Amino acid sequence: MNFLIIGGDAAGMSAASRAKRNQPDLDVTVLEKTADVSYSACGMPYNIADPDRSIEDLVVRRAEVFRQKQGIDLLTGIEATSIDPAAKSVNTRAADGQARTFRYDNLLIATGAAPITPAIPGIDLPGVMVLKSLAHGRAIKQFIDQWAVRKTVIIGMGYIALEMCEALRERSIAVDMVKPRETFLPWMEARLAEQVKAEAESKGVGVHPGHAVEKIEKSNGRLAVVCPTLTLEADLVLVAIGVTPASDLAVTAGLQTSVDGAIAVDARQRTSNKDIYAAGDCADAFHVVTGQRTWIPLALRANRAGWAVADNVCGIDRRLAGVVGSAVFKVFDLQVARTGLNEVEARKAGLEPAAVVIKSRSRAHAHPGASDIWVYMVGDRGSGRLLGVQMVGSDGVAHRLHAPAVALHGHMTVEQFSQMDLAYAPPFGPTWDPMLTAANQLLKKL
Repeated sequence: MNFLIIGGDAAGMSAASRAKRNQPDLDVTVLEKTADVSYSACGMPYNIADPDRSIEDLVVRRAEVFRQKQGIDLLTGIEATSIDPAAKSVNTRAADGQARTFRYDNLLIATGAAPITPAIPGIDLPGVMVLKSLAHGRAIKQFIDQWAVRKTVIIGMGYIALEMCEALRERSIAVDMVKPRETFLPWMEARLAEQVKAEAESKGVGVHPGHAVEKIEKSNGRLAVVCPTLTLEADLVLVAIGVTPASDLAVTAGLQTSVDGAIAVDARQRTSNKDIYAAGDCADAFHVVTGQRTWIPLALRANRAGWAVADNVCGIDRRLAGVVGSAVFKVFDLQVARTGLNEVEARKAGLEPAAVVIKSRSRAHAHPGASDIWVYMVGDRGSGRLLGVQMVGSDGVAHRLHAPAVALHGHMTVEQFSQMDLAYAPPFGPTWDPMLTAANQLLKKL
């Protein structure tokens, strides 16, 4: 049996490795259009922040290891151009233009997500860059060094944009951020979002929401991001307005898609064609809280989905639970975390949300190092269920998120969550953990 995989990053290589462990005699072929496989994309902003670290440090396992030690036929520099489900084949093109067709018994599409690039004049100018692949990170790092970058404009204010603010400021590069929408972080509760905005501004970042970019120009050796009432000059422009599922191959092959154009899959990661699977950022998932299809690109999900595909291909019935969208990122000295739904998302799902915002302390009141933690918690009036949590603070936020994430997976009510036996010691939190304080306050509104 031939197991063919398109895409050699998280989901693809996880599937390939597990399939060979399950069935060492299985023919596993991976087609990767770039030269890079199996690397930590999430680590790129932190690597870019350090000029003495090589971007190659982010590589988890090199292609030679997969080929020589695991017996995986890993082909880099080979781009899949089309899928023929009837013939069970994939057409490809190599860097030199050579065409080749690969046949499969089972196919995995693990093409990930692609950065969104707006159709504005000047988007293709030298020095206008995106950050998604290791090649992108390599190019940004080289550009900063080669051209002695001193000023960057970031178009966008999402996760990557905010992480790159810190990375660039760490290298003494001035940063301005700009985006068309007035709201700084539209998915975040306003009081928590204000803490993040204030943190960025306190570190010298210019934050300019409400400015649509009309064009990017170059004159006198510098770039200029031009808006109707604002022009920002830069040596480097980073476009970070989000990503979209790389599902074009699936669409042209006639496979079903769903939310945001992601490939629709079932709990076994199988697409609308029984011989074709999809996993990673190109595929959708089911939201645990709503039961509805969603698209939330997550590294852990990609790796786990790759394992599930491999098991199912090898005859081991493996079904994945849904996702709750747990995420955490760092903005200078702040930790920013979320899981589940906010009020707007809950209403769209047909629920009746109630919410509270509380400000607590990260440690016992008399313990050194205590700082503010802001918690936003959402529950459902109809069922009493916990629906979501957001947190912002400089201490103890990232790992506090695990408790509400587990609670969401367990379909717990706010009342049940408020009774959780959370650990206490003065260096780590107050007697009443901020999670419990928020839950007790939310109960009053349900």
